[in-house]
Amino acid sequence: MKITGVKTYLLQHQLKRRFGVSVSVPLDQFRKTLLVKVETDAGLTGWGETAPVGGARGTIDDQIGPRLIGQNPLEQRKLWRMMWGPNFGNALAVAALDMAINDIRGQALNLSVAELFGGRLRDRVPAYASAMNYVENEQPEEQYPREAEQLVKQGFKALKMRIGRYPVVREAAVAAAVREAVGLDIKLMADGNAAYTLSSALQMGEVLHDLNFEYFEEPLPQSPHYAGYEELRRKLPLPLAAGEGVDSRGSAKELIDRQCMHIIQPDVSLCGGIGETLFISEMAALSGIRCIPHCWGGAILIAATVQTLSLMPDPHWGFPTDTPMLELDQSENPWRTEIVKEPFQLKDGFVDVPTRPGLGIEVDEAIVKRYAI
Repeated sequence: MKITGVKTYLLQHQLKRRFGVSVSVPLDQFRKTLLVKVETDAGLTGWGETAPVGGARGTIDDQIGPRLIGQNPLEQRKLWRMMWGPNFGNALAVAALDMAINDIRGQALNLSVAELFGGRLRDRVPAYASAMNYVENEQPEEQYPREAEQLVKQGFKALKMRIGRYPVVREAAVAAAVREAVGLDIKLMADGNAAYTLSSALQMGEVLHDLNFEYFEEPLPQSPHYAGYEELRRKLPLPLAAGEGVDSRGSAKELIDRQCMHIIQPDVSLCGGIGETLFISEMAALSGIRCIPHCWGGAILIAATVQTLSLMPDPHWGFPTDTPMLELDQSENPWRTEIVKEPFQLKDGFVDVPTRPGLGIEVDEAIVKRYAI
């Protein structure tokens, strides 16, 4: 079997209402993602997804893609070296291609991606709603509690909210309103999206701790090199999550060695793919750091992340606790449901791990082409 084609699709959707995170100025008007399709002479097709930034599309189209033509997709180690070699460090491009190639490998061998990597440890993964973004013409004091109540009614048992756009005193009131709306049985997390200074992050951390939040995600900027995270981790009264920006096992190792977080969050679509994410999770476990992957994209990325999560062990040997969760974006996102024939469904707070070969999804190419620009 040989690879015969590598195609990229940049998808764009105009949002009905602008929304964004703390540092989104102005609020976002469009939603975008980058898909890659890898074709073979055996009639098998694999799909991958990544963020359309950092030259990922050009790297695939002009550098890595042409080198893959004529190669055997089953030769995983050879292709891994080829993709990392000439790409000048573009982990986003490698990640999308890694998903697509593993999708093909699974189909060729009649195995799910999880089975390719040794077999899943669980048949379903717990999911949390990644929601409560800042929306135009909405006040978070009213919007967030209302949205949280709706998500709980849909079956979510864990929710993540965006904070950091306003002063700590206002965000504290918003967080308290959300906790009051959902009660203590629902897990809550907060994402600062790099909006805080060290002192304000510590202030907000005290508030979140008092409200029984699970963790505080990336309150400080990622650049340069997650500066200040070591001190924040030492002083913060609740777990600190970070690392969605790591672009390889090497950059993840640096953060782990520095003890920059309690929870590392590699993104399958940003750090180099499925195998790289698993490597990072195992490396983190050696230092007692949990791994909860970041996932902000469409159904293809969700599929790759679900397969990856099914392979990650629980932090404790004797009994399941703190099982790694799936981040399930609940903002306006047509690619979460429209580009696959069978969208992922939440069932009692969990998402089933597909058992069909490859990523376990069927992409609707007509929908892909409708959104392509």
